[in-house]
Amino acid sequence: MTGNCNIIYISHGAGPMPLLGDPGHSEMVASLQILAKGMAKPSAVLVISAHWEAQIPTITAGKKPPLIYDYGGFPPEAYQIQYPCAGEPKLARKIHRALTDAGITATTDPRRGYDHGMFVPLKIMYPDAAIPCVQLSLKQSLNAADHLAIGRALQSLQWDNLLVIGSGASFHNIPAFFSAAPDELDQKNAAFEKWLTETLASEGISEADRNTRLTHWENAPFARFCHPREEHLLPLHVCYGMAESACDEAIPTTIMGKQALMFRWSVED
Repeated sequence: MTGNCNIIYISHGAGPMPLLGDPGHSEMVASLQILAKGMAKPSAVLVISAHWEAQIPTITAGKKPPLIYDYGGFPPEAYQIQYPCAGEPKLARKIHRALTDAGITATTDPRRGYDHGMFVPLKIMYPDAAIPCVQLSLKQSLNAADHLAIGRALQSLQWDNLLVIGSGASFHNIPAFFSAAPDELDQKNAAFEKWLTETLASEGISEADRNTRLTHWENAPFARFCHPREEHLLPLHVCYGMAESACDEAIPTTIMGKQALMFRWSVED
């Protein structure tokens, strides 16, 4: 990276509920607001969202991408949310170049809009929508090593004061949020969160071992219980791949009564 860069992995909550005043998201909303206030205002934001998968890494390249209301069953106001931030085609081109220079086949999409994995947290963090944004997709393969490699490729990205957000969820077992017998489920949730915190925050773990743990994340305690499908975890792999160091801050929070985590890295050229 050229210049300063903040990299954060966030747990973004359930659809538009953080913007609709849901009390189960109040702690998460506060955590995002505190994160934003604790960082210098970025010149641009790159979001890797759990809600966009493509055959190859794909980057939004439009000047004014529309919003994609990629959720259902919510009240009318959920489909009237606005976040009119600009795109940043120059940043999109630089991301594409960084990936292709690393041997990763990628493409840009000038028509694709912003999904709720992007606009919900950013509306909480930067409500004035004054910062240009770009989204980067996951790969449909959902291969952990591939997403670590995408992050490592982005280490060469040249953009000063960039904020990178991996937008997912450290716990993403939807039925567990509504279980009538939560005690055992909460223990499994807690065991995985403990493993994830140790993996990302421990100074006693080498980067080679950290890479191995994240590559084989399914070996973690109750990994597949917490992530029956891994799309909400993999934005973390891209974030770690960019930083390739222990995080500067692990931020515990709760979402709808379940433990969740956010991680922050500060990278200087």
